Amino acid sequence: MAFEYAPAPESRSVVDIAPSYGLFVDGEFTDPVDGGWRDTVNPATEEVLSKVADAGPADVRRAVQAARTAYEQVWGPMPGRERAKYLYRIARLIQERSRELAVLETLDNGKPIRESRDVDLPLVAAHFFYHAGWADKLEYAGLGPRPRPLGVAAQVIPWNFPLLMLAWKVAPALACGNTVVLKPAETTPLTALAFADICRQADLPPGVVNILTGAGETGRLLVEDPDVDKVAFTGSTEVGRQIMRTLAGTGTRLTLELGGKAANVVFDDAPIDQAVEGIVNGIYFNQGHVCCAGSRLLVQESVADELLASLKRRLATLRLGDPLDKNTDIGAINSAAQLARISELTAAGDDEGAERWTAPCELPDRGYWFPPTIFTGVTQAHRIAREEIFGPVLSVLTFRTPEEAVEKANNTPYGLSAGIWTEKGSRILWMAQRLRAGVVWANTFNRFDPTSPFGGYKESGFGREGGIAGLAAYLESSEVAS
Repeated sequence: MAFEYAPAPESRSVVDIAPSYGLFVDGEFTDPVDGGWRDTVNPATEEVLSKVADAGPADVRRAVQAARTAYEQVWGPMPGRERAKYLYRIARLIQERSRELAVLETLDNGKPIRESRDVDLPLVAAHFFYHAGWADKLEYAGLGPRPRPLGVAAQVIPWNFPLLMLAWKVAPALACGNTVVLKPAETTPLTALAFADICRQADLPPGVVNILTGAGETGRLLVEDPDVDKVAFTGSTEVGRQIMRTLAGTGTRLTLELGGKAANVVFDDAPIDQAVEGIVNGIYFNQGHVCCAGSRLLVQESVADELLASLKRRLATLRLGDPLDKNTDIGAINSAAQLARISELTAAGDDEGAERWTAPCELPDRGYWFPPTIFTGVTQAHRIAREEIFGPVLSVLTFRTPEEAVEKANNTPYGLSAGIWTEKGSRILWMAQRLRAGVVWANTFNRFDPTSPFGGYKESGFGREGGIAGLAAYLESSEVAS
């Protein structure tokens, strides 16, 4: 007998969305000087949530100047123990407003409320708490004598984890004594603007954090500003290349966290049920909108049929629908443009001879949706095995030996993450030493912690976020003559 889940919707009443939002510059919300306005949309319903400013050249210049003034006069000279108090205050306010922020994230992004509430928001607060603890201890971090901040940090973040990516970048920058001009993605600006209100609520000095909403042109203007000392970008490899060209020879510090095509490697001795849960979490979490998603499943031939049968049974139980329903597993695709990209690449998989299997689920009439999908019969030449889809689509390949698994896993221009599933600790260590990936998970996937550095190799970028290595990206050493 099958039991149906009753609807369990989270209330929208905990969020008060304004009809329009300006730019947050020098501690105040202001209308754009020479920019425009754009709608931000709920991807689950296509409902317009609010109008948001598009920053123009004069707005970018004003924000960078505000950050420079705050750095030189207030934040840079401030003792670390005083900066820590502000970071702790921000962390506590995020916790106090976590329900509001989770609902706002789900409305603007399309991800299930269960993920916003139980994954994103706890990690956001944890990053601010962790970096608050470092603010007065930087000289003991092993990063050289008397480390000092760089100055003004320009930070450009993506739409898949809007508030979490903000925390990854803003928390270490502030802890190290830098000031920030942050540009959120054009499709998901609302939680960044809510964070601006939290900064005011925490009495953060004006100009320490500035938030400029807008599209790619706003990001380009920010990256190219000559008063910026450090650029941190998370997004596509193509844009990362453009930023590298722009900053080459300027002396501006840069870290890039770009795309990925992670291999999730399952050996024949792995516990099948546990591996299936890890595969589901690896690729269908956040609708596959994860740069480190385990989008390539490499499974040993002898257990491939058994594992795929179990995986399909599990996917048939996933619930796709209203992201505000607490029972929902798969939410909406973030935008029409991203849905078109996913549809294009999956059509290419069909054309190239791969076999598509789609989870049995009914798609809502409005909004942007794509069902959980598996492709088998995939070769390394297929586009779906080479290109980042950034959606709930899994490409399955098989292998016979550990050496073949390593060769196939590393046969990608990316190098962000990988997963290993086996009961043998020696095999985990053997594989981890040979996988060219910045993060390797063993018998789990998509586990994050503010103390652990995250970043990639090759076309997945360079630099690390989180942990002591993440602090190093926002500091320089002051060599003291003896």
